Amino acid sequence: MPDSPKMTVSDDQNIQATLFDACALIASLPQEPGVYRMQNAAEQTLYVGKALNLKKRVSSYFQKNDLPPRIRLMVSQITKVETTVTRSEAEALLLENNLIKSLSPRYNILFRDDKSYPYLCLSGDPFPQACLYRGALNKKNHYFGPYPNVGAVREGVALLQKVFQLRTCENSVFAHRSRPCMLYQIERCTAPCVGYITEEAYREDVHAATLFLQGKVGQIQNVLQKQMEEASAHLDFEQAAFLRDKLQRLQQLHAQQFVESSKTRDADVIAVVVENGIVAVNLVMVRGGRHVGDRTFFPTQAIERSYDEIVEAFLTQHYLEKIVPELLVLDGYTFDKTFIELFSAQAKHKISVITRPVGEKRVWMRMAAHNAHLAIEQKLAQKATLETRLKSLQDALALPDMQRIECFDVSHTMGEAAVASCVVFDQGILRHNEYRRFNVTPPSGGDDYAAMREALSRRAARIVKDELPTPDLWVIDGGKGQLAIAREILEDQGLRFTVIGLSKGPERKVGDEDIWFPDKPVPLRLPSSHPGFQLLHQIRDEAHRFAIQGHRARRAKKRLSSSLEEIPGIGNKRRRELLHHFGGLKGVRSASVDDLARAPGISRALAQRIYGALHEGIE
Repeated sequence: MPDSPKMTVSDDQNIQATLFDACALIASLPQEPGVYRMQNAAEQTLYVGKALNLKKRVSSYFQKNDLPPRIRLMVSQITKVETTVTRSEAEALLLENNLIKSLSPRYNILFRDDKSYPYLCLSGDPFPQACLYRGALNKKNHYFGPYPNVGAVREGVALLQKVFQLRTCENSVFAHRSRPCMLYQIERCTAPCVGYITEEAYREDVHAATLFLQGKVGQIQNVLQKQMEEASAHLDFEQAAFLRDKLQRLQQLHAQQFVESSKTRDADVIAVVVENGIVAVNLVMVRGGRHVGDRTFFPTQAIERSYDEIVEAFLTQHYLEKIVPELLVLDGYTFDKTFIELFSAQAKHKISVITRPVGEKRVWMRMAAHNAHLAIEQKLAQKATLETRLKSLQDALALPDMQRIECFDVSHTMGEAAVASCVVFDQGILRHNEYRRFNVTPPSGGDDYAAMREALSRRAARIVKDELPTPDLWVIDGGKGQLAIAREILEDQGLRFTVIGLSKGPERKVGDEDIWFPDKPVPLRLPSSHPGFQLLHQIRDEAHRFAIQGHRARRAKKRLSSSLEEIPGIGNKRRRELLHHFGGLKGVRSASVDDLARAPGISRALAQRIYGALHEGIE
């Protein structure tokens, strides 16, 4: 959202006098729960808040004389207040969260987190699969988490393989196996795909795995011990030995990794630290009684806000629409019962809150606070490094006010599936949420100039329409040819900012690049140790990586789908039946000739033709 025009407080007050009547607003407000939205003269949302009583809450902004400077500045810009009445404070909380996420008001505390958290999933299939999962949750599956990162989930899946030998293969592979895979040979799976274990016995393993993930290791050990003794009593020594080995692996893993807590199952520990003008919120995650990782957030508009305000903003924006663990641990926060009611209803189990942690909970809180301190130190160090590099680049390019840099690159394979990338560096950091890819279609394959022209034209058109901020610098991955195209586009669109090209030098060595300017015949060459060149190189490498990533995905999708469509004997109907039978393109590609021949309407000759077409020339 673009910033509103800069105005003095007196200017804002004059606007208010003509466009906004606070007394009339207060008189019209209901004494009911709801959400209010404050807007300025440009109809930009300044602040979104919730209230148990809209009249009392909104009127406090205009009737109090001891407002903090930040709030006084906001009030001076208000020209309109919109309200929405809700049935309860809980409903107002949900609406407030949705509006904050969609509108990003400049005076609200904002926690930006573009990543969806990963879960460990046990699918709802007859023989459940253990896998990593992101996205909307499906009621038929059983989810554990969320976890702070993918690594923690993969570690959990590996543990389930080692101890309980649950399958991890996709359903399309599982349904078409004719013999056990390597995981069976190394005792990481019981091969339910070929009937080596009954559904009932597999369900018992899944139940034990569920208890394991919930931290109920003692219950599992008792069950395994009893089963082992029963097998031994019935002279089934092979089964007894199998259970003994499983029990030993469980005891070993529990001793190594599950010693953090013998009481708590799932918990989140939240610590807030304010240092050097930076607010950091560290979230430590405990799952199944063990610490699986942490994550630090740096909210915007949080400095000079109270501890309770920061925590409430985090709870609202982080937990609504997510699975909430059984226990939340904070330090000194006065917990609103509305949150407990909402979180408990959402999680379908009672949520407990500790605001005065003692014992091991206190140790966790200290660890979270320490992590937040370290994160702030790292951010300050990184900021200092980037500021130094940016200042050096500003000096080298003679652009003292340069802040926003956009860098472009094109990736393709001999003209196939061309993708252009745009990465953004602004205010000292790479803005990942502003990265964009362009699926470009040059008239002839491999025409880098045409591909770059299309991408730059589309980007420039959005800048002209004020849909995007105007950058201070465009960096084009290429030499004089690409640079000439960029300059032509800027002139056609009436845009005035600097554009440079970055190409490999005569020796084609990394770190020995030429920096080209449109009006200079000789390139600028900076040493590889130059801080400004290092920043430029970093941004260009990021654009290169982002373009290659998009190109590979587009190429793989195009090759697989087009190969299936172009196979003689495969029409639209048979193609749909194949995709339905194998659960998608991935399942068709992973199927053997025998598997394909067993599909409805597929002869062995056609199966061989399909297999050959899908695997010929695929990297």
